[in-house]
Amino acid sequence: MANFAIVISEPETRKSYQTQVEQDKGIALVGKKINDEITGDLFGLSGYTLKITGGSDKDGFPMHPSVQGQGRKRALLTEPPGFHPKLKGERRRKTVRGNTVSDAIVQINFKILKKGEKPLEEIFPKKEVKAEGGGGSTPTK
Repeated sequence: MANFAIVISEPETRKSYQTQVEQDKGIALVGKKINDEITGDLFGLSGYTLKITGGSDKDGFPMHPSVQGQGRKRALLTEPPGFHPKLKGERRRKTVRGNTVSDAIVQINFKILKKGEKPLEEIFPKKEVKAEGGGGSTPTK
């Protein structure tokens, strides 16, 4: 039902950490809006205060702070999220998701407002990436 990928950004170090939230903890996020503040205890981050900055739904449509509710809407956009204009004054009608977290949301983005006692590097250890040999193709004649 409400399995979320959580992306937590640390503004000071400009690093982000990703984790998954199970259904029982994810239900507490349903109904929250962009710019709402929550405690990090929900994700095992004791002492942290987090702010919801956005997210995306199961089809990749971004949440937009100016669209009220949970559903999708074709909004006339002049700035991100959802549209990055190439020309000054450019506007375009794009499909975006509302600013409220629902069951259709897959990823939720957070920003740290207040740090806790443990640094995030300890809580979310860095995963080792295995390098595969070869990888490139050899030219043929």
